[in-house]
Amino acid sequence: MKGKIIFFSIFMLALSSSKCIAQAKPNMPKSIISTSASIRTYNDDKTLKALSKGELVELYIERMKVIVKILPNIALATKPGVTMTDLGIPDTADNKKALDLEVEATQTYLDITVDYLRKMLPFCDKGQLVAAVLFYEQTLKSLKELEAQ
Repeated sequence: MKGKIIFFSIFMLALSSSKCIAQAKPNMPKSIISTSASIRTYNDDKTLKALSKGELVELYIERMKVIVKILPNIALATKPGVTMTDLGIPDTADNKKALDLEVEATQTYLDITVDYLRKMLPFCDKGQLVAAVLFYEQTLKSLKELEAQ
């Protein structure tokens, strides 16, 4: 019985904490580019050729997602985490709504595209898949150079 009371108390505390956090998030400025829009490592031709086609498909999809999240916004920002406030864009209801709609549309596009790619990419030539991953990675490196300017 004592264990149930302790478990219930901890559960209620966690629930109330998550409600407070959830209520605080709407007031926090949203990032123009999702914080998930980055990759940690870049590969070379030799490393990619050693991977299986399934691993290459996952790398391709991961890099495609990052590019789709960044490219439409490069005039505003090239790195994740930048907010409208950081750029001096007024934090109005219209601007927030526009950003929310863009994030939603991007996610819808990515969901459909990833589903399509998971079905089609296994049929492509492994060499072309390696070249495409290298192209995406080179594009992301170029965006880092743009960020430095």
